[in-house]
Amino acid sequence: MSNPNEVPPPHQPGAQPPQAGNVPPAGYEPPPVTPLPGYQLPGYQAPPPGYQPPGHQAPQPGGFRFELPTDRPQNFNDVMPRGGFAGMFTVTWLPTELKVSYWIWLIGGLLGLLGGVIGLFGSFVLLAVVPGLGFVVLLLVLVALALAAAQVILAMKMKEGREWARFALTIVAGISLLLAVLNTSAAEGRGGGSWPSFIVSLAAAALMWMPNSQAWFASLRGRS
Repeated sequence: MSNPNEVPPPHQPGAQPPQAGNVPPAGYEPPPVTPLPGYQLPGYQAPPPGYQPPGHQAPQPGGFRFELPTDRPQNFNDVMPRGGFAGMFTVTWLPTELKVSYWIWLIGGLLGLLGGVIGLFGSFVLLAVVPGLGFVVLLLVLVALALAAAQVILAMKMKEGREWARFALTIVAGISLLLAVLNTSAAEGRGGGSWPSFIVSLAAAALMWMPNSQAWFASLRGRS
């Protein structure tokens, strides 16, 4: 005798018995549906040309950006020009702004060395006549000589793409301003610095921070 509870339910219209293999496993997630190209949801309106989301800041191409150098020299060999002074007059790979800046720094440094040597003899004569003033002039001449020698070396390192050298040359332009002020009040410019030299140094420093110069230094950043 059969149990009434075991009688199968009547067939419902439109119902289909489950088929083996069509039941998804536990945790199954259907793949995302990729809309066709050009498909837009109902009611969607494309943003107008030039629209930017709130808080978005578009990059400013060619803008001035000052950054502290990250390639600081680790030893004395990193300070000296690579390959010595043999390639002092080779600047074919530099952009125009850096070429002009490099020649200004190099020629100014060489002239500073020459003027410093001449200033040494003048300071010795002044020491014999007016010792106090002669000592001040001699000190300024020695500073100018060291500055001129450093300027030549830094210009060559700047030509190699060293950002620390560019930063140091910018400081040199500031020191030339200080020398111009001191020499104006001390000995009528005999110490090796003057206002024209400061203006030239300022122009050379500005050329190193132009957009093309910035892009050239950025392209070499991280190279050994």
